[in-house]
Amino acid sequence: MTDKNCIYLKCTTCFDICIHCEMITTINKTPSQKQTNKQTNLLVLVGGSSSPKFSEISVLIWDDAQEGKDSKEKLVLEFTFTKPVLSVLMRHDEIVMVLKNRICVYSFPDNPRKLFEFDTWDNPKGLCDLCPSLEKQLLSVPGTQVWDTMPGTSSAPFTINAHLSDIACVSLNQPGTVVASASQKGTLIHLFDTPSKEKLVELRRGTDPATVYCINFSHDSSFLCTSSDKGTVHIFALKDTRLNRHSALAHCGQGPIIGQYVDPQWSLASFTVPAESACICVFCRNTSKNVNCVIAIFFTPDGNCNREAFDAYFDICDDDDF
Repeated sequence: MTDKNCIYLKCTTCFDICIHCEMITTINKTPSQKQTNKQTNLLVLVGGSSSPKFSEISVLIWDDAQEGKDSKEKLVLEFTFTKPVLSVLMRHDEIVMVLKNRICVYSFPDNPRKLFEFDTWDNPKGLCDLCPSLEKQLLSVPGTQVWDTMPGTSSAPFTINAHLSDIACVSLNQPGTVVASASQKGTLIHLFDTPSKEKLVELRRGTDPATVYCINFSHDSSFLCTSSDKGTVHIFALKDTRLNRHSALAHCGQGPIIGQYVDPQWSLASFTVPAESACICVFCRNTSKNVNCVIAIFFTPDGNCNREAFDAYFDICDDDDF
């Protein structure tokens, strides 16, 4: 997996991961987005890794619905910038390109035009999240101070003081009412209400520092999942927080030393994937079993991509305390 962020369409049924293929020089067709169960036939391609086959300053759109077997005929749109594109986010009406110090937002896919662009604080990992709801224009990006997240649109942005160290991961829920973030320390996940900017809850991923790869909400914001380089996918309850585990030390009272470990809520369940494998996790619906499940997609050191699904996570933790 490259050092670039993965590109995916946030929905409950699928998400697309960036891939590499041969460079295309002529692109002259118009993309048409066909949607079935909130799925899309459009895929975003960006150059990356140590030997990229695409230019790092170009974003290419692959339209799988285009007729013809030639791969060149399926590459239908190109965006070109003067600096490397670090991350791309897409929803059914917009596409967002993230550069180190700039974010560009375009209408999409019919007759793309630039809606707005703005400068950001140094963002070498291309951190950004786009609200999936078409009813809300909301972006969440690192702010002008290194410990801030800054959700905003073409109007004046607002700031949330999220962490004392640099932001490592940020995610918005489906309606854009809650933003979750993790710092480079990777031990805690903070959730904030975007209208009021108030902190809602603090979730503890673990006590050891870790690199957080991914944070995602379930479609109804009842749960949250996160993955890290520790090789663990954690599941937290948000609507019924009694499902989450709590430290047994909470019954002993809180002091200045143990309070920081007692106060946050711990995950109700966790699953393992190979340690240090870059992993993305997302909620979906297992229609055959009629239960919610978490899909984890991870890349092994040899470059292979693996997909695993975990369900019935309510039954894994029988004890409220540990």
